[in-house]
Amino acid sequence: MEIKAAQVKTLRQKTGAGMVDCKNALVKAEGDSVKAERILKELGLAAAAKRSGRATNQGSVFTLIEPKEAVILEVGCETDFVANNKDFDILGNNLTQMALKSDTEEITDAMKEKVTETISIIKENISLKRLKKMTIADDELVVNYIHGGGSIGILVKLKSEKKEALEDEKVKTMGFDCALHLAAFNPEHLSRDVIPADYVKEQEEIFTVQAKNLGRPEKVLEGIVKGKMNKHFSEICFLDQPFVKDDKQSVTKVLEALSKDIGSKITVTEFIYYRVGEEF
Repeated sequence: MEIKAAQVKTLRQKTGAGMVDCKNALVKAEGDSVKAERILKELGLAAAAKRSGRATNQGSVFTLIEPKEAVILEVGCETDFVANNKDFDILGNNLTQMALKSDTEEITDAMKEKVTETISIIKENISLKRLKKMTIADDELVVNYIHGGGSIGILVKLKSEKKEALEDEKVKTMGFDCALHLAAFNPEHLSRDVIPADYVKEQEEIFTVQAKNLGRPEKVLEGIVKGKMNKHFSEICFLDQPFVKDDKQSVTKVLEALSKDIGSKITVTEFIYYRVGEEF
């Protein structure tokens, strides 16, 4: 069957595999892109999937933290000139305040009106693309981080066994470092515990095929697959990743060391990653 160049290009963008390998996989899969992607994974030719999609436009991410709640939102525009405009920045800050005052995570009519007002001033199309809130309990600390002038925004939540420990500067520093890590490495999941079971099963099957393709004996396949799964988790799960400031230790190990140091168990329970223009 005929394989169109657009199919090959799309598969290459998604997997990072070579053009010839993508075309061969599509031919073998009879044009089915999903099957072709799996074939490339089984051959070890597909790169690890990234959570974020391609950046497609301009804009900025804004965050705001109050005692009981935090919000993160993305405002899109047509040019980077507008994204750096003072009125655009004022709009983003106003929208975060309006979002926190609202009882919903939906974009309200009042927010839309505020966007329209700014459009009349800037003379360029602007849109409030998405927003999300994060609740904050007495034993929790939420830290924000904005990278690249607003191109990436992070909210990360830490929980402490003893709420007074949240005032410790070491905990606050850890919160900031976690946010920095998230911005740098963009993990797909918080931990392996939240990964869908069907995804884990599929990945184990793929790694089993990879090991068999290498001619490894049946008796060592289980160990090889387990090792590949652990490596995969360390790529896509925040708590399993090598820590941004000490790549000899995982994020989990650093949190455990901090907990022991201050006498209170500290865990990361939630994070939100926004990148301007990502497809979601």
